Amino acid sequence: MKELRGEVAAPGTQAPATPPAMFRGGAPSALARAVQTLHPAYFAMVMATGIVAVSLDLLGMTTPAKALTWLNVAAFAVLCLMTVARAMFFPREMFSDLIDHNRSVGFFTLVAGTCVLGTQLIVIFEDYGAASILWFVAIALWFGITYTVFTSLTVKPNKPLLPDGINGGWLVAVVATQAVSNLGGMLVPVFKTHAELVLFFSLVMWLAGGMLYVWMISIIFYRYTFFGFSPADLMPPYWINMGAMAISTLAGTTLIGNAPRWRYLEQLLPFLHGFTIFFWATATWWIPMLVSLGVWRHIYRRFAIRYDPLYWGMVFPLGMYTTCTFRLARATGMGELLIIVHFFVYVAFIAWLTTFAGLLHALWNGVFKRQGALA
Repeated sequence: MKELRGEVAAPGTQAPATPPAMFRGGAPSALARAVQTLHPAYFAMVMATGIVAVSLDLLGMTTPAKALTWLNVAAFAVLCLMTVARAMFFPREMFSDLIDHNRSVGFFTLVAGTCVLGTQLIVIFEDYGAASILWFVAIALWFGITYTVFTSLTVKPNKPLLPDGINGGWLVAVVATQAVSNLGGMLVPVFKTHAELVLFFSLVMWLAGGMLYVWMISIIFYRYTFFGFSPADLMPPYWINMGAMAISTLAGTTLIGNAPRWRYLEQLLPFLHGFTIFFWATATWWIPMLVSLGVWRHIYRRFAIRYDPLYWGMVFPLGMYTTCTFRLARATGMGELLIIVHFFVYVAFIAWLTTFAGLLHALWNGVFKRQGALA
């Protein structure tokens, strides 16, 4: 379980890499450890912050939405710098993550986070220019990460057993695919002469994401209903079971909204409506199931709650369900669904505040108290 708790185990029997000279001693050494052990899934913080900000803005809470947007831009920049530094100074650890069945899928949060930030900039600041750049970057990342990760996991000689190698975090691959689709649909007004091409690409990504979910959720559902399941196994990313369907719903509503721009898409409207409702219904089905499992984990089995970067993978689905339900209510004209939105937006925001407080507490304990002890 070390791999799932944010720790990096040295591959094989090799000794841990020696931090570069610029990182040695005092606070820089703490920074080196943070870079070396950076969890690939940490961009889930950008995903969670971005979608919670969008949900707040949709309901008229513009001040906290703008504050979260600026915070998210800073978080995205810091995480990008740390990722680049990790690739430069700790390539062995990064490669180890890329071929690890549990940690490799975390790299998809980089794709999803990039797209969610782009969506956030459009919704809150109407910044289509920056969002366009982020979209193209995300597409390149999606292709690179998708085929690197899944090819590596396919050809590696030593593989874990199913119960040890699969978890809800795998569905971040679905989230990344649907995030690319959704942002592309939102950028259609920018690409006026190429609108049909952008919509075709977004449609293909939406369908591919839906198919990926069918493949993966079948294995995940099989894993936890037919194999032993301990409280430690029920990690926060299992909420992506719901979040992947929520963002699929959001991407579907974006395609529905763009139907007048492309005649072929207009002909697919019954199909789009049907599958978008199907995705939303599946996301809704997961919520009571995940809540009951959480009660079993933390109340019945008394599993301790402590900060883990993977908890951002729990916040994101709550914010995404809020946003997708709002968009679905507008797309279908079912105003009654807004009752859910006005409840879930506070659940998502409180979850974000709690997780952010956990991050600050972890930073305080990991950096400032350590420096005080050294002094």
